[in-house]
Amino acid sequence: MQQISVLGLGYIGLPTAAMFASHGVKVFGVDVNEETCRIINNGGVHIEEPYLGEIIKEQVARGMIICSSEVQPADAFLIAVPTPITKEKTADLSYVISAGKSVAKVLKRGDLVVLESTVPPRCTLDVLLPVLEESGLKAGEDFHLAHCPERVLPGQIIYELKHNNRVIGGVNMESAEKARELYSVFVEGEMYLTDTVTAELCKLMENTYRDVNIALANELAKICERLGTNAWDVIKYANKHPRVNIHQPGPGVGGHCLAIDPWFVVESAPDISPIIELSRNTNDSMPQYVADKIKDLVPHGSKIVVLGCTYKPDIDDLRESPIMDLVELLNDNYEVVIVDPFINDYDVNVYEAATNAELVILGVHHKKFAAIDLVKLGKVLKTPVLLDTRNYFSRSDVERAGFEYHLLGASDESGITAAEREVASTDE
Repeated sequence: MQQISVLGLGYIGLPTAAMFASHGVKVFGVDVNEETCRIINNGGVHIEEPYLGEIIKEQVARGMIICSSEVQPADAFLIAVPTPITKEKTADLSYVISAGKSVAKVLKRGDLVVLESTVPPRCTLDVLLPVLEESGLKAGEDFHLAHCPERVLPGQIIYELKHNNRVIGGVNMESAEKARELYSVFVEGEMYLTDTVTAELCKLMENTYRDVNIALANELAKICERLGTNAWDVIKYANKHPRVNIHQPGPGVGGHCLAIDPWFVVESAPDISPIIELSRNTNDSMPQYVADKIKDLVPHGSKIVVLGCTYKPDIDDLRESPIMDLVELLNDNYEVVIVDPFINDYDVNVYEAATNAELVILGVHHKKFAAIDLVKLGKVLKTPVLLDTRNYFSRSDVERAGFEYHLLGASDESGITAAEREVASTDE
């Protein structure tokens, strides 16, 4: 493979382009955002991901990555554009269609097209394939077409692109094999070949499984608060069973995978996917559930400090963040201040931000929050009250610092005392 065109230079497309370029494949990067292209062509990056900046800087300097807003002829085309969800909870495939039309203009015999974007089942066959065949070429005969969904974790993308297993679905076996040949340039994990619909559903069900599991944990959290016990302890001890793996509850589910992918499955078969839909609605209900708890802790008009607003810890990604949904619910009745070291607009001094606040909410369990001096924080608050939505802080540490401590998923009268719980944990 001499050269590849990567359409969409976001959280997946840019790291993938970096991997190909650093393994000797010339990359034409394509993005409709001209500012993104300018940044990359100057050797910079517009997203935060470990090691990505160094790779891009080196490969741009070597001339292995060139970006523009126009698709260039290539031997292979990798489509990694967004697939946002509409208000009706269906996939917006306009970016996929637009990318397909751009590729069709320069597509030639023998080329390979790979769709990496996460899409509803049958999108490769029913949406992208007809668009590409507007070129006058036939998929599976004149050019190769496959779906190979990304399966990486933000913060570890470079490592996982190389080491994770891949599922590759082709419109025929020859297409799948051509895609495997392409990815073998840098992928060291196993690559499994199948059809496009199976590959599409594999990615969707990986995230749907986790979303359903989290919904179970969130439902358990609500139940435990009502029954006067602690969901975190229930999960901890239930998971001692070798065949049980209950996930963790929290203030909601965010990101462009877990919060989106299950809806793509529901969209494809709405009359026979009630468990998936109910789980999505359960997780989407958590910001309102937390907001209702806050009403019982502090009066309207209070100042509230929210620690963390990204959709998961230690990244700069706000996509589908449940904490931002929570903040929106609170804004009408409270003065809300956000502190998040990963978001420039909210990277502020926590003690200054918390001055005269009546409630601190731990929304995202960033590792950097472990450095907060709880005693110092408590002294600047008007009332030292902390609501921990992630079981991040030690109850005993918080209470020793003079706080009133509340934990999502645990009744304030639940179970043994914090001191007794710490002693019990040392006996395990």
